[in-house]
Amino acid sequence: MSGTQRSDDQGGDMDPEFVELDCSAVIADVWLLLDDECDADARSRLQEHLDTCPSCFAHYGIEQQMKTLINRKCGGDHAPEGLRERLRVEIRRTVIVRESGPE
Repeated sequence: MSGTQRSDDQGGDMDPEFVELDCSAVIADVWLLLDDECDADARSRLQEHLDTCPSCFAHYGIEQQMKTLINRKCGGDHAPEGLRERLRVEIRRTVIVRESGPE
């Protein structure tokens, strides 16, 4: 399904992009929904679109299965302590270089 899925009749003060979702916007935000990184209003709008659009719902299902698979296969792995310490040092070095400017 393409095009906009809904318009809000609750007042004209809201930004139309915020209220109306097309399939590309929903697909772009699927991971926000899956990771629970969106507010309640955005979650509601995304879920409403998914409930009415079979194409986006199918895409959401595939992404949900992919997330489950990644969590199952990689969820318990931790980086070795040596690697973690090297990353900390490099991050600190990068921050220090950026704060002091290029040499």
